Amino acid sequence: MAEGGSNSQMTSSRLEAFSDGVIAVIITIMVLELHVPHEDGWAGLWSVAPRLAVYLLSFLVVGIYWINHHELIRRTESVDYWMLWANLGFLFVLSLIPYFVDYLDEKLFSSFATLLYDAVMLLAGAAFFGLRWAVMRRQWLAGSLQQADESELWRHGASLGIYLISIAVAFYKPWLSLAINGLVTVVWVVPGAAVKAPAARSGNLPIE
Repeated sequence: MAEGGSNSQMTSSRLEAFSDGVIAVIITIMVLELHVPHEDGWAGLWSVAPRLAVYLLSFLVVGIYWINHHELIRRTESVDYWMLWANLGFLFVLSLIPYFVDYLDEKLFSSFATLLYDAVMLLAGAAFFGLRWAVMRRQWLAGSLQQADESELWRHGASLGIYLISIAVAFYKPWLSLAINGLVTVVWVVPGAAVKAPAARSGNLPIE
């Protein structure tokens, strides 16, 4: 990297490759924490159903972050120090998710454990917002910032608001709190599919 506070010469593809590796490890850890129940049959499977449900939710969240991370980073060819540190901060918070998934299960989905799980999801969203801001700053400096990039901010703000609601509900109804938490996946998946479908039909999207 360059000295004296100048822009880093690291390419965005290198940053994305590093991030892909970290996210793959995060998902692997969550999978390894899934254990076969002692009891056989449907009763045994039912006993681990809550853990499987929160694993599914967490997998979807991490997967959506992975997709959006790819879409975000590819908007710039090189990165600066703001992006590097914002990306590290985001990956750090994301790496805490497997721990709090296990914590939630060990504490039998108590209100406090659910609160912690919701809080780490909120922090992950805030950290990704920081990364988004760093990328948009880079685009603005390069003169490539578009209105479509700025229009995504409302979805990000809505997801953070949902996390705040889930934290408040966690004190009274942990399972309802987790269900509200899951609404974030709808906020990101459904509008994204609706926006990108017309572009794909018109041939404007690149073939990956």
